[in-house]
Amino acid sequence: MKVVVLGAGVVGTAAAWFLSRRGHEVTVIEREPAAGLETSFANGGQVSPCHAEPWANPGTPKQALKWMFRADAPLVFKWWRYDPTLWAWLVRFLANCTPGRTRINTDRTLRVAIYSRACLQALRAETGIAYDEKTLGILHVYRNPKTFEHAQGASALMASLGLKRDVKTVAEAVAIEPALKTVANELAGAIFTPDDESGDAHKFTQRLAGLAEKNGVLFCFNTTVTGFKRDGDRIEAVVTDRGDVKGDAYLMAMGSWSTPWARQLGLHLPVYPAKGYSATLPVTDPAKAPSVSITDDEHKMVYSRLGDRLRCAGTAELAGWNDAMTPVRSQAIVKNAKALFPGAGDFDSAELWCGLRPTTPDSVPLLGKTPLKNFYLDTGHGTLGWTMSCGSGKAVADLISGVEPEIDMTGLGIERF
Repeated sequence: MKVVVLGAGVVGTAAAWFLSRRGHEVTVIEREPAAGLETSFANGGQVSPCHAEPWANPGTPKQALKWMFRADAPLVFKWWRYDPTLWAWLVRFLANCTPGRTRINTDRTLRVAIYSRACLQALRAETGIAYDEKTLGILHVYRNPKTFEHAQGASALMASLGLKRDVKTVAEAVAIEPALKTVANELAGAIFTPDDESGDAHKFTQRLAGLAEKNGVLFCFNTTVTGFKRDGDRIEAVVTDRGDVKGDAYLMAMGSWSTPWARQLGLHLPVYPAKGYSATLPVTDPAKAPSVSITDDEHKMVYSRLGDRLRCAGTAELAGWNDAMTPVRSQAIVKNAKALFPGAGDFDSAELWCGLRPTTPDSVPLLGKTPLKNFYLDTGHGTLGWTMSCGSGKAVADLISGVEPEIDMTGLGIERF
């Protein structure tokens, strides 16, 4: 078949790769001049099934209220704006903040994330692709004893669902990552996921796009979608500023922008942008910079060593389809990084970035079929787009190919909404 993929971020590019490996003629439409230049450009760098616990969990509403009036808070809901789309999303979000829904959504998210990590490892073994990857695990550190206690309970749940999470003392955490020594007296404990990884999603996306092109995939860069031509319950063509693009099947992987474009087709996707921030700085003292990827629970930040750079990322701002950078939030990223790893790098030279993560109310991506017979979804991955990209891409490629996916797709589609 001829398959048209909308979007060349890490999610769309991975899907294009797996579709081409299934023997399809694949065309990718991307408005940017190259692959991986928007949400995939400077994310936290973690391949992290360990982060599968949904944002929507019993503790989130109370914590969000505490943060409500802090401009630099890890999570900001700009509820005072006139934004019916956000309000509708929040209602669904709150409905998922129960223990029962949290367990269901954790199961669904982990199902994709663990599978995707294996798909990434297989792809790396097959192609030799390099992207400043590290396979040293992820160390999640906690300062608050009560939060640490809760995390141990979540670890038991995730362990029952197939994720290895090891509870560590502070001394054990410092032994795993010596760069934490300067803040050891502030920590209550840690959880280590030895099978998780890290790497540069942007570098991965661009190099995978190059491999996909060699496999016959056509990337139409600098090409903007302007609409669709529809014939009953099928898409006839994608309309772009460079002409119509026709295919037998169409896959939407447009991240946060999936929502407004799908609306043109009568599909109401509960995908809302959560703006995330990052700072990337040159490492000046390798002994003071982490080698193991770190998650700091208190500040909801992650740290990944990407070659001779340190990527520091975090926070979520629900403020619509607005990718303008808020200085106070960028500065908070640098400030928190400097406090955790003093002397690790040149913080004054940090490259600041923000991007829109496509987030569903239950933290589970939207994958697979839609009411339109030849239109498919691969979007809504939230903070786990890099983590889930290969698994979701392969699963959806299988669906489009008429092949049974290797994971259970129950609960991952638009039908749940």
